[in-house]
Amino acid sequence: MKKKTLTWTLPLIGIAATSLFASERLFNFAFKRVNYVPETSADKQKYADAYYAYVDWYQAVSKEKWYLHEHDPKNRMVAEYIPAETPSNKTVIISHGYKGNGETMANFAQMYHRLGFNVLLPDDRGHGESAGKYISFGWLDRLDYLQWIQQVIDRSNADVKILMFGVSMGGATMEMLSGESLPPQVKAIIADCGYSSIEAELTYLLKRQFHLPKYPIEPLVSTISKRRLGYYLGDVTATEQLKKNKRPILFIHGEKDVYVPVGMAYENYAATHAAKRLWIVKNASHAESFWINPTRYQAHVEEFLETYFDAQD
Repeated sequence: MKKKTLTWTLPLIGIAATSLFASERLFNFAFKRVNYVPETSADKQKYADAYYAYVDWYQAVSKEKWYLHEHDPKNRMVAEYIPAETPSNKTVIISHGYKGNGETMANFAQMYHRLGFNVLLPDDRGHGESAGKYISFGWLDRLDYLQWIQQVIDRSNADVKILMFGVSMGGATMEMLSGESLPPQVKAIIADCGYSSIEAELTYLLKRQFHLPKYPIEPLVSTISKRRLGYYLGDVTATEQLKKNKRPILFIHGEKDVYVPVGMAYENYAATHAAKRLWIVKNASHAESFWINPTRYQAHVEEFLETYFDAQD
C-alpha cells in the first residue's frame, strides 16, 4: 500500500514543484523591472527612422524634470515636463507602454506639443528613472497619476484643462485611472490598445506565446503578485474601473493586434457608460495605429478633442 501511494505522490510533487518554478520564472519575466528599453517588435522596425527623428526632437526640446517623493529614493517617481511654445492652459499627461519610458512616447509628445499642449511624460513604477522593483501593469500606477494630476493643477493656473493619454499598458493605466475620483480639471481620456484586465492579458499571452494553460500557472503568478505587489490579478480590471468612469473617452485599437486582442477594445467600450468613441484602425498591429498614418491619427484625436475637450470650460 505504501509503495502504491509513493508511486502516485512522487509525480504529483514533481508537477507541483515544476509549476511553482515556472510561475516564479514567469512572474520575474513579466513583472520584474528591466533597466533598458527592449527592441520593438519586428513588424514595427520599418518605422525606426521616423521614431528616432521624434526622439531627436524630444532630446532637443526644452523641458523640466518633475518628481513625486523626490527625497525618498525607494518611492521617487520622475517625469519630464515640456511646456507649450506659447502659454497654454491645456496639459496632456502621457502614459507609456510596457517596459518603456517617457522618451518612448516622443512621437505623441510632439503631436500634442504641436496641438498647443503642455506635455507631462512620467516614467512609471519599475521603469526608466522612477523607483520600483516591479511593474504593476497600471494598477498601482493609477495612484501615481492621481498625484501627477494634482501636481499639474498646483503648478498651473486655476482653469487648467487636463487630457489623459496612454498606449498599450499606458492605455490600460488610463482606463484603470478612469474609475477613480478625478478632479474637474481632467476633461477627457484617450486610451490606445489597452487591455481589459491584467489576468485576461496574462492568460492570453500564456497560451499564445508560451503554449501554457491558465491553470495552474495564472493562479500561482497571481498569488506571487498578491505577496509582492498587494493584489491578486483577478481583483483588478480596466472594465470594472470603466464602469465608474464619468469622463469622455476615446478608445483606439489596431484591427490586427495579436498582443492585446482587439476584442478587449470592444469589452472596454461596452463597459463604459460615459460619452465614448471607438476607432478600430484597419491593418494595424499592436501600438501601430499612429505609425500607419500619423496625419490620420492626429485628425481622429483632434476631432475627439473638438467635441469633448475644447468645448469644456
